[in-house]
Formats: sequence, C-alpha cells, structure tokens
Amino acid sequence: MSRLDDLRDEAALFDALGAMAAVVGAANVKADDATRERYARSTAARPVRPLALVRPADAADVARLVKIAAGARLAVYPISTGKNWGYGDACAVGAGQVILDLSRMNRIIHVDPELAYAVIEPGVTQRQLSDFLRERGYPLWADCTGAGPDTSYIGNIMERGFGHSPYGNRLQHVAGMQVVLASGELLETGFGHYRQARAAHLFPYGVGPFLDGLFTQSNMGIVTRLGIWLMPHSECVNHFLCSVPDHADIASVVDALRPLRLDGTLRSILHIGNDMRVFSGGGLFPRAAVPDGARLPAALRTQMRANSGVGAWTVSGALYGSTAQVALARTALRRALRGTRARSTFVSERSLRAGDLAARLLGDTAVGRRLRARVALGRSLFAMNRGVPDGRFLAGAYWRRRTGLPAGFPLHADPARDRCGLLWVSPVLPLRGADMLAVHDLAEAAFHKYGFDLFATFSMINERALGGVLTIAYDQDDAGETARAKACHDEVFANLFEAGYIPYRVGNHAMARLDPEGDSYWRTVEAIKAALDPAGILAPGRYQPGVAAGLD
Repeated sequence: MSRLDDLRDEAALFDALGAMAAVVGAANVKADDATRERYARSTAARPVRPLALVRPADAADVARLVKIAAGARLAVYPISTGKNWGYGDACAVGAGQVILDLSRMNRIIHVDPELAYAVIEPGVTQRQLSDFLRERGYPLWADCTGAGPDTSYIGNIMERGFGHSPYGNRLQHVAGMQVVLASGELLETGFGHYRQARAAHLFPYGVGPFLDGLFTQSNMGIVTRLGIWLMPHSECVNHFLCSVPDHADIASVVDALRPLRLDGTLRSILHIGNDMRVFSGGGLFPRAAVPDGARLPAALRTQMRANSGVGAWTVSGALYGSTAQVALARTALRRALRGTRARSTFVSERSLRAGDLAARLLGDTAVGRRLRARVALGRSLFAMNRGVPDGRFLAGAYWRRRTGLPAGFPLHADPARDRCGLLWVSPVLPLRGADMLAVHDLAEAAFHKYGFDLFATFSMINERALGGVLTIAYDQDDAGETARAKACHDEVFANLFEAGYIPYRVGNHAMARLDPEGDSYWRTVEAIKAALDPAGILAPGRYQPGVAAGLD
C-alpha cells in the first residue's frame, strides 16, 4: 500500500498533486525531471527518484498534505533541508514517494534570552540561528556540527546527531515537539498539549508517557517545530589539541581522558581523529603521487604526517567557564596526560593573534605557511565552539573528487550535487581505549582488503560512550571504485555489528540490515507504526528494516 505500484493510474497521481498544489501553491509542487533528478542525488551512489516534490509553508500545510496523501494512498518522505550527507542526503529510502521539503518552514518562532532556549522550525539552519543570536546581541550560543552552515538543526536532531559544545549531545537539549501525525492531527509533546503550560520548552518529559523519542530515527510522524536549549556565553573558552605520534598510543590517552569526562572537567564533546581526517580537511588525494588506487602508500602517509606536523591521532576539544575554571581544567588535563605520549597545545584568542602575527613575519616560508594553516584551523574551531558554523570541515567529503573543491568553497557546499562519494559506518562503543583499537582494527582489515584509507573519528558523545564515524571516501565517477566502496561498507557494518558495536545511526542504504534476527524491539516498533500510520504513508522503510528490505 501507498507505493508506486498502487499509483498505476497517472490520473490519480495528477489529482493528488493538484490537490496539494491547492494547499501550497503550484510553484511549490514540482514533478519535472530536473527536480526529480536533483532530489535523487546521493553521496552513497544510490539515487532514488521521487515521484514529485512538495514544499509546505507551515504545520497546517503539512497536516493538509498528509491527509491528501492518505486519501490517495501516496507515500510522502519529509526532509528538512536535504543535507543528510553520507546517510541519505535528500533521498527517500525507496522509490515512488513524494518528497515533503520542509525548508520553507524556516521561522525562528521565539528566543527566550533569560531561560536560554529557542523554538524553531525544520528549515532553520545552523547559519540562520547563529546569525539571529549574534545580530540581536543575545549572549547565547547554539551547538554546531561540522556538516556545514546550511544544514538543519531539526534534521540533525531527528537523526540524534551530535556536535562539539557542552550541548553537543543535542537530543538531550530539546524540549517540546510539535508533530504532524499520519492522520493529519497535530500533536504537542511534553507539557505542550496543555494550552496554559508555562514550561513546555523547559522540561522535556511533561506528565505521562514520554513520547518525544518515538519521532527521532523513525517514520511515526513529521516534526514541524521544537524547543532547543541554548548555551550561555562563557567568560573564557580555550581550545585544545593533543597530538599522539603512533597509532597504539591513543588507547592510553583515551583512558587518561575518561575520568575528566566522567567528573565534568571536560564538558564538551571531544573528537579523536586519525591522520586521514587531518589530511582530508586541508587537501585532496595526491593523485600525481598515487595515480592508481585509493589508498596512500605507508611511506607517503608518514611523509604527509611530517609535512603537516601531525601525529597518528589528534584529540580536539574545548574548555569552557570562567578564566579560573579554564585554568584549572588545563592543569587537570596536563596532569591526566602525564605518562602518555600525547603532546598538548592550548589555543586561546590571544595565542591566535600571536600566531597570526608570527605567520605574517615568516612570510611565504614553509614554516609560515604551516603556521597560517594552523591559525586558520584554530579560528574555525573557535567559531564552532561559540556556535558559529564553518563550512571548511566539509572539505573531507571532496577527498577523492577528481575535480577537487568547487569554486567558492565552502560557500553553499553541496557534496551530493558535486558527486562526492561518501559512505559512513557509525558504531557506538564503550569509552575505553581497548574498544577503540578493536573497532579500528576490525574496520581497517576491510578497508585494506578493498583498497581504501580508513578515515576515523571517535567522539566522546557522553561520559561513557564513544561514537565512531568511519568514512569510506571514494570516486563516484569510477564504477569499480564505487562497487568496492559499497562492498567495504557492507563488510565493515556486518563485522562491527557481529562484534557488538552497533551503529547509532545508519544511511538509507543500510536500514534493511538493522533487524537480522527479527527481535521483539523491531516488532514493537512495527506495532506502534501500525497504530499511528495504518496506511504506511509516512516515509516507508525509514528505520523500518522489514519494509526497507523490500524497497532496496
């Protein structure tokens, strides 16, 4: 039901789209080939053409569109801004669905500067909220991710994504959702369904069953508004970078930092990236030196480390608080890392100014160029720590792209449009050095087998767990390389899953793999889905393994 097979009658589809046009205006309903191709672009080399595109303006539009879709037995797939890079981009899980593009719904409904929260719609981007807060002089920061300024807050939160700041575990800093159900009914979660409620965006749980989680990583409803908590300005922010020279040395560093995460000394989300992350953030694959293959020779990789002044791993994080609190945290960090091989550098606004001056004095020397690059990176990290998004961190998506970075990068960068090849496996693991090395070793074996360099980041997403992001960067214009990339992804996914390192998030191409044993959890999810969406019109296959298996 509600699939393309049920829409053989083109007149019925035409009538449904006509009714939708009456709601949102003809200019906001498109079914031409160019639009359908644009929304089929995929960094996963898995283009899924939608039937059409519809762009509602508000929650009332969404509710009316859903009712029309239900009457026509037509599947709809909501996206926020369609920039879910590496996990599905703007594509539906299966063909024959109408994309509901919510990017017109981009209102910042309310900001409370005293209680530090905002109420936003799905089209609100990282850049938009950051600019809004700064232009109005609010002493508040919103958490940022490295996915670029044009990505949606709500879209990322619905995937349970994470950023950088102490508010980086984003779903934990959300209260009060507005949701359109498959029936067209509007649901307010938490206290929001009580008209007189004064704390709808301050206390997420409300009274009674806590429903918010049902609408993340699911197809139970369409979130059209939510409250997001904002971080008050800190008096002092320092960024720190810890360079770890050799691969095996990272385990002791992870174990040394864990107590500081547990006791609250380190409040931000720490990111631990390997050398490939650093290389890809500042350059492109050196095809002149490696004309064949997608993997760097060991000697060249070692030389690139030396030229860049980086180790096998780099730990990156930020310290927030008063000047005295940050000074104490720096002392605690140095003490914790004694006995490890990590070399720590602390970056402040003062040190960035000094580095900038030194770089100008050194001119166009090798040392001067390296220092300028480090200062530029430091400024970008500082901006992110303060809630100002920076597109430079999308550079890694272009690592294998033959034509390099597009003109004007990073302004409005779009890896799907630019045919970048990206596949991610994102396991969650205990916050222990031994587990991190185990996951890396399992993944590296497959990456080596299929001829790819392993891009690895492990982030301390909470006080007890690491979230891994293992990236396969490939050349989408090379059919053989694309096939190897998909095989590599599938093998890494299967090996980690079997070893107990389950992903926290998956791409559309992997959703059928989430229920290999048909367990009671997914049967319960199916029962809830059947109750809320009996016709199955909302995003069929999205975090719905049984249906996804039939769509792929």
